[in-house]
Amino acid sequence: MAKIGTAGNGGEKVRSDCLVRIEPTSSGGIRIDLKSRVETLYGRSILELTRSVMKHFGVDNARIEIQDSGALEFVLAARLEAALKQVVDSDKVYLPDSRVRHSRSSQRDRFRFSRLYLPGNTPSMMLNAGIHKPCGVILDLEDAVAPAKKQEARFLVRNALQSVDFYGAERMVRINQLPAGLTDLEFILPQDPEVILIPKVESPDDIIAVNDHIDKLTKEKGDEIFLMPIVESALGVEKAFEIAGSGKNIVAMAIGLEDYTADMGVSRTESGEESLYARSRLVNACKAAGIQAIDSVYSDVANEEGLREAARISKRLGFEGMGCIHPRQILLIHDVFKPGEKEIIRAKQIVLAFEKAEEQGLGVVSLGTKMIDPPVVKRAKHTIDLAVNMKLLPENWKDE
Repeated sequence: MAKIGTAGNGGEKVRSDCLVRIEPTSSGGIRIDLKSRVETLYGRSILELTRSVMKHFGVDNARIEIQDSGALEFVLAARLEAALKQVVDSDKVYLPDSRVRHSRSSQRDRFRFSRLYLPGNTPSMMLNAGIHKPCGVILDLEDAVAPAKKQEARFLVRNALQSVDFYGAERMVRINQLPAGLTDLEFILPQDPEVILIPKVESPDDIIAVNDHIDKLTKEKGDEIFLMPIVESALGVEKAFEIAGSGKNIVAMAIGLEDYTADMGVSRTESGEESLYARSRLVNACKAAGIQAIDSVYSDVANEEGLREAARISKRLGFEGMGCIHPRQILLIHDVFKPGEKEIIRAKQIVLAFEKAEEQGLGVVSLGTKMIDPPVVKRAKHTIDLAVNMKLLPENWKDE
């Protein structure tokens, strides 16, 4: 019985995707059975791309079925390649031409108020994610992808990194728990993701393994790939500081509360007292290591007031951002984490007092009757940077 390769998603509710079935044959050439909602407009392009992919991989004879629900070129190419490689042994890669020009603009201290999770096997959620202006988008290969779909999701995420315009959002990928995550890296690193999220980290060994694999795969490029470990267990919390300091390219560390509370054998509550110790310990570890602390997601999408209160608590604990599972959460989170008017005024006063003391050669900085320590000045400068970045202050605010 001939082996058949299958990839993608089909059905009435599916959008921007396709379901592909490929059966190699001994003769007959490339025979394509196409059913598409947009066949009148794009049928010829779909057929041309399919034949191009088959030619690229040296397949001369095959029966191909395509159920198309408006898939873009990068999606169709990913589905064809994923299905084909189930039945054909090839090390080749097929990447469609991309009109998107990505530049590595990420920085260690970039603001990461929000990061929007996008399931790695659902292209419809990727296409317009950037227009909602999250600080980062996470193409998720882990929990958001069914085990049977993980291999084909790798092709899709790889192509999305190359082809989708995320409008300046930091391009992140959450890989699978090690060791499977090391295979993910082989697919995605050539497309220059800016941050790799590593789930369920419980010791520095995971960070070392990821960095060793990155070095092996990118030794000729020399680009720094930032890491964000995710702590999701009691053991991970206890080792938070060790993890935070285990790689020079770690820029942030997040906590995953769904898995953490399950590991603790408790239920996650609205008030969050069951995770207060873990969150506080993670924040302290991040501050001690000089990286950003990122809070978990708030899972009740419909409860805006609950999200606002959760974000307020998160900010008071010292977190510098949260995860998002829906675009509607982004602006609310930004609104909470942005500096308030009183914070900005105070920060301006501190920075100006510090600069005046420097000009006068004074070793002591004071504002009114209060002495200002270097950490206070550092925090004030960070607030100013936030305010300028969010256009709450003009860049020439000192001239006002």
